[in-house]
Amino acid sequence: MASYYEKVGAPTVREVVDHFYAVALDDPDLKPYFDGVDLARLKRHMVMLLCSVLGGPEVYEGRDLADAHRGMGITGEHYEKVGGVLVATLRDHGADEEVVQHVVTVLTQVRGSIVEQPAEAAG
Repeated sequence: MASYYEKVGAPTVREVVDHFYAVALDDPDLKPYFDGVDLARLKRHMVMLLCSVLGGPEVYEGRDLADAHRGMGITGEHYEKVGGVLVATLRDHGADEEVVQHVVTVLTQVRGSIVEQPAEAAG
């Protein structure tokens, strides 16, 4: 049985990451998180991370997700927005629903390592 990585393919992962950052950097809520960041380096890490999540041969060797995001003040609302951008981008690039749901599951699993500020309580 093909891995999610084999279903998607490395070129598509790179395209997804490029598109993901184009959308995120165009969003006024998300853009400040990337101020002063080495975007080329960040994209390389994101490609490795996504390939790893999808079961590819690449091994993610970046910092622990909690360490990498500590002090950024990422809100639950912004985390959900970023996850939505990633999921929409995967779908736009032809990922099947099984792959998308796997990524959603991983996003849910790592949320606590990344979000520092809980979403505002609904009024």
